Amino acid sequence: MAQPIVYVDTSAIREGKLDQLELAMRALAAFVEANVPQLIFYGFFLDEDRTLMTVVAVHPDSASLEFHMDVGREQFRKFADLITLLKIEVYGDVSHAVLERLQQKAQMLGGATVEVHEFFSGFTR
Repeated sequence: MAQPIVYVDTSAIREGKLDQLELAMRALAAFVEANVPQLIFYGFFLDEDRTLMTVVAVHPDSASLEFHMDVGREQFRKFADLITLLKIEVYGDVSHAVLERLQQKAQMLGGATVEVHEFFSGFTR
């Protein structure tokens, strides 16, 4: 059984863009819910000052994350004027194709760092 993949990205919200970003987050969540059925969890979070946005996604496997990146690519572009992507962190073993897509997204949205943390020990229920 493949281990789930946890995806976390953090972005700085561009000044004056919060209202637009809130609409974009809702639209992207609805799009992903309709088009990425294997996704276990997908959520947007804002810090207390509403200057940082964090996205958390839990996928059943690397193929699910790859599918999400492919399906969502054009939707992600809509965030380019709203945020500066600071970092992407992925927890779990992902394919080379997923890593390439993550690096492309990082460049598209602000030159973020990409960190992959390989699974070491634990269990899935």
